[in-house]
Amino acid sequence: MSSEIITREEIGAVQRQWGDGVVAIGKTLDKREECERAAWDHVNGLYGYDIGPVLFKPTMTVEVPFRDTAESAVAYFIGGNQKYPEDHGFALNQWQKVRFENNQVIEGNQAFAQGVYYFSGADGKETPVVYTFGYVRDEAGNIKINVHHSSLFPSLHSID
Repeated sequence: MSSEIITREEIGAVQRQWGDGVVAIGKTLDKREECERAAWDHVNGLYGYDIGPVLFKPTMTVEVPFRDTAESAVAYFIGGNQKYPEDHGFALNQWQKVRFENNQVIEGNQAFAQGVYYFSGADGKETPVVYTFGYVRDEAGNIKINVHHSSLFPSLHSID
Protein backbone atom coordinates (compact mmCIF):
# COMPACT_ATOMS: atom_id res chain seq x y z
CA MET A 1 0.00 0.00 0.00
CA SER A 2 1.10 3.52 -0.75
CA SER A 3 1.71 6.08 1.97
CA GLU A 4 0.44 8.96 -0.20
CA ILE A 5 -2.36 10.98 1.44
CA ILE A 6 -5.91 10.27 0.24
CA THR A 7 -7.80 13.55 -0.04
CA ARG A 8 -11.43 14.49 0.45
CA GLU A 9 -11.71 15.12 -3.31
CA GLU A 10 -10.39 11.65 -4.12
CA ILE A 11 -12.83 10.11 -1.65
CA GLY A 12 -15.67 11.98 -3.38
CA ALA A 13 -14.54 10.60 -6.74
CA VAL A 14 -14.46 7.02 -5.42
CA GLN A 15 -17.90 7.49 -3.86
CA ARG A 16 -19.30 8.65 -7.22
CA GLN A 17 -17.68 5.64 -8.93
CA TRP A 18 -19.20 3.34 -6.31
CA GLY A 19 -22.69 4.82 -6.77
CA ASP A 20 -22.41 4.77 -10.56
CA GLY A 21 -21.27 1.13 -10.36
CA VAL A 22 -24.30 0.09 -8.31
CA VAL A 23 -26.60 1.83 -10.80
CA ALA A 24 -24.79 0.21 -13.75
CA ILE A 25 -25.12 -3.28 -12.22
CA GLY A 26 -28.87 -2.77 -11.85
CA LYS A 27 -29.18 -1.90 -15.53
CA THR A 28 -27.91 -5.39 -16.43
CA LEU A 29 -30.69 -7.18 -14.54
CA ASP A 30 -31.98 -9.09 -17.57
CA LYS A 31 -28.53 -10.12 -18.86
CA ARG A 32 -27.00 -12.41 -16.23
CA GLU A 33 -23.55 -12.77 -17.82
CA GLU A 34 -23.22 -8.99 -18.23
CA CYS A 35 -24.54 -8.54 -14.68
CA GLU A 36 -21.88 -10.86 -13.26
CA ARG A 37 -19.15 -9.09 -15.22
CA ALA A 38 -20.36 -5.66 -14.00
CA ALA A 39 -20.47 -6.87 -10.37
CA TRP A 40 -16.98 -8.41 -10.53
CA ASP A 41 -15.61 -5.25 -12.18
CA HIS A 42 -17.24 -3.16 -9.43
CA VAL A 43 -15.84 -5.25 -6.59
CA ASN A 44 -12.38 -5.80 -8.11
CA GLY A 45 -12.06 -2.18 -9.16
CA LEU A 46 -13.19 -0.53 -5.93
CA TYR A 47 -12.59 -2.95 -3.06
CA GLY A 48 -9.13 -3.89 -1.77
CA TYR A 49 -9.55 -7.66 -1.55
CA ASP A 50 -6.48 -7.94 -3.79
CA ILE A 51 -4.25 -6.02 -1.36
CA GLY A 52 -5.40 -7.19 2.08
CA PRO A 53 -8.35 -7.78 4.38
CA VAL A 54 -11.60 -5.92 3.71
CA LEU A 55 -14.10 -5.29 6.48
CA PHE A 56 -17.44 -5.34 4.61
CA LYS A 57 -20.75 -5.35 6.49
CA PRO A 58 -23.46 -4.75 3.88
CA THR A 59 -26.76 -3.10 4.71
CA MET A 60 -29.14 -6.00 4.18
CA THR A 61 -27.31 -9.05 5.58
CA VAL A 62 -28.24 -11.18 8.57
CA GLU A 63 -27.29 -14.83 8.02
CA VAL A 64 -23.78 -14.02 6.77
CA PRO A 65 -23.32 -10.45 8.00
CA PHE A 66 -19.67 -9.98 7.02
CA ARG A 67 -18.26 -10.35 3.50
CA ASP A 68 -14.58 -11.24 3.76
CA THR A 69 -14.04 -12.25 0.12
CA ALA A 70 -14.65 -10.71 -3.28
CA GLU A 71 -16.96 -13.64 -4.08
CA SER A 72 -19.15 -12.87 -1.06
CA ALA A 73 -19.25 -9.16 -1.98
CA VAL A 74 -20.36 -9.98 -5.53
CA ALA A 75 -23.04 -12.27 -4.10
CA TYR A 76 -24.40 -9.38 -2.05
CA PHE A 77 -24.63 -7.10 -5.08
CA ILE A 78 -26.22 -9.59 -7.53
CA GLY A 79 -27.38 -12.68 -5.61
CA GLY A 80 -27.43 -16.09 -7.27
CA ASN A 81 -24.66 -17.68 -5.17
CA GLN A 82 -25.85 -20.74 -3.22
CA LYS A 83 -23.30 -20.05 -0.48
CA TYR A 84 -25.24 -16.85 0.33
CA PRO A 85 -28.93 -17.76 -0.03
CA GLU A 86 -30.14 -14.58 1.69
CA ASP A 87 -28.65 -12.45 -1.10
CA HIS A 88 -31.15 -11.40 -3.71
CA GLY A 89 -28.95 -8.75 -5.29
CA PHE A 90 -28.92 -5.36 -3.61
CA ALA A 91 -27.77 -3.67 -6.84
CA LEU A 92 -30.56 -5.38 -8.80
CA ASN A 93 -33.08 -3.05 -7.19
CA GLN A 94 -32.35 -0.92 -10.25
CA TRP A 95 -31.40 2.17 -8.32
CA GLN A 96 -31.47 5.27 -10.50
CA LYS A 97 -28.93 7.27 -8.53
CA VAL A 98 -26.78 7.08 -5.41
CA ARG A 99 -25.93 10.30 -3.58
CA PHE A 100 -23.39 10.51 -0.75
CA GLU A 101 -23.52 13.10 2.03
CA ASN A 102 -20.38 12.86 4.13
CA ASN A 103 -20.77 13.80 7.78
CA GLN A 104 -17.02 13.50 8.45
CA VAL A 105 -13.97 12.76 6.33
CA ILE A 106 -10.55 11.92 7.74
CA GLU A 107 -7.81 12.36 5.16
CA GLY A 108 -4.61 10.35 5.40
CA ASN A 109 -2.79 7.38 3.92
CA GLN A 110 -5.68 5.42 5.47
CA ALA A 111 -8.74 7.64 4.97
CA PHE A 112 -12.30 7.36 6.27
CA ALA A 113 -15.70 8.83 5.52
CA GLN A 114 -19.00 8.45 7.30
CA GLY A 115 -22.42 9.84 6.58
CA VAL A 116 -25.63 9.01 4.79
CA TYR A 117 -25.99 7.79 1.24
CA TYR A 118 -29.29 7.95 -0.55
CA PHE A 119 -30.48 5.37 -3.05
CA SER A 120 -33.04 6.78 -5.50
CA GLY A 121 -35.58 4.30 -6.83
CA ALA A 122 -37.52 4.42 -10.10
CA ASP A 123 -40.31 6.26 -8.28
CA GLY A 124 -37.88 9.03 -7.28
CA LYS A 125 -38.04 8.19 -3.56
CA GLU A 126 -34.75 8.07 -1.72
CA THR A 127 -33.80 5.38 0.78
CA PRO A 128 -31.25 6.72 3.30
CA VAL A 129 -28.52 4.39 4.54
CA VAL A 130 -25.83 5.29 7.09
CA TYR A 131 -22.27 4.27 6.23
CA THR A 132 -18.65 4.25 7.24
CA PHE A 133 -16.08 3.59 4.52
CA GLY A 134 -12.31 3.24 4.81
CA TYR A 135 -9.93 3.82 1.92
CA VAL A 136 -6.35 2.85 1.12
CA ARG A 137 -4.20 3.41 -1.94
CA ASP A 138 -2.70 0.39 -3.69
CA GLU A 139 0.82 0.32 -5.13
CA ALA A 140 -0.50 1.48 -8.52
CA GLY A 141 -2.04 4.56 -6.90
CA ASN A 142 -5.66 3.40 -7.08
CA ILE A 143 -7.88 4.09 -4.09
CA LYS A 144 -9.57 0.97 -2.77
CA ILE A 145 -12.25 0.46 -0.15
CA ASN A 146 -11.04 -1.65 2.77
CA VAL A 147 -13.83 -0.82 5.25
CA HIS A 148 -17.52 -0.72 4.30
CA HIS A 149 -20.16 -0.78 7.00
CA SER A 150 -23.70 0.31 6.28
CA SER A 151 -27.10 -0.01 7.90
CA LEU A 152 -30.60 1.27 7.43
CA PHE A 153 -31.18 4.74 8.72
CA PRO A 154 -32.34 4.31 12.36
CA SER A 155 -35.75 5.94 11.75
CA LEU A 156 -36.61 3.25 9.18
CA HIS A 157 -36.64 0.33 11.62
CA SER A 158 -37.08 -0.44 15.27
CA ILE A 159 -35.34 -2.77 17.70
CA ASP A 160 -38.53 -4.28 19.16
